Amino acid sequence: MTPPTTLPADPMHRLLAIMARLRHDTAGCPWDQVQTFATIAPYTIEEAYEVADAAVRLDLASLRDELGDLLFQVVYHARIAEEQAAFTFADIATAIGDKMLRRHPHVFGEEPARTQLDHSAAWEAQKQAERLARAESGVLAGVPLALPALTRAEKLCARAARVGFDWPDTPAVLAKLEEEVAELHAELPQADPDRLEDELGDILFVIANLARKLHLDPEAALRRANAKFTARFTAVEHLLAVQGTTPAEAGLEAMEAAWQQVKKAVLF
Repeated sequence: MTPPTTLPADPMHRLLAIMARLRHDTAGCPWDQVQTFATIAPYTIEEAYEVADAAVRLDLASLRDELGDLLFQVVYHARIAEEQAAFTFADIATAIGDKMLRRHPHVFGEEPARTQLDHSAAWEAQKQAERLARAESGVLAGVPLALPALTRAEKLCARAARVGFDWPDTPAVLAKLEEEVAELHAELPQADPDRLEDELGDILFVIANLARKLHLDPEAALRRANAKFTARFTAVEHLLAVQGTTPAEAGLEAMEAAWQQVKKAVLF
């Protein structure tokens, strides 16, 4: 049976109806019909990053659009789940509402007002209780595997630090970083891919810990470095173009000279 073409006026119900139509087994879109939780997941992650990018840039027009794209991903997962009689979009909204009520008794309940520090401690205690209720035991339980590796490393380190498994200060982390870099150097002559990957992973893990000690977000720091590199390399390309050449034609020495010129301009 073909679904009706008239859509509800309410924006949320309209979006849900659009998704239902896209997924319809005969009247829907061939691409949307065959998607699964797994095939949609990468798009969900990508949209979350685009939301974060627009938020950091304070581009409110883009943020509105990117939040819509992310909401569409939630609706997509909800529709697939509804088709499997697992849960609905309303169940998702109910669950997160219940969770926020449960985690904010100082706002919606009788508990006394909290400071920001008190709230952070109580929030973690509540999350731990919820993990225990789901039979997730252990200090590191519940840190999602799907997180970006650098973010997950920082969260794993933070969890371990809460029970005292931590370096005493930032210099101690830097000393560990030097140790791990030396171990990577030692593996270079053998060039065993597995060993090199293992040592490189250790370095990145320590860097995530260093970011935590500095109270910085390692993903945000790396995104900033990516943006800086992109801006500088684009400037190098423009500089070389003025000289009548391209990066591929100019060669490394000319590119390095242009790179240093761009850096001295203190534009980025």
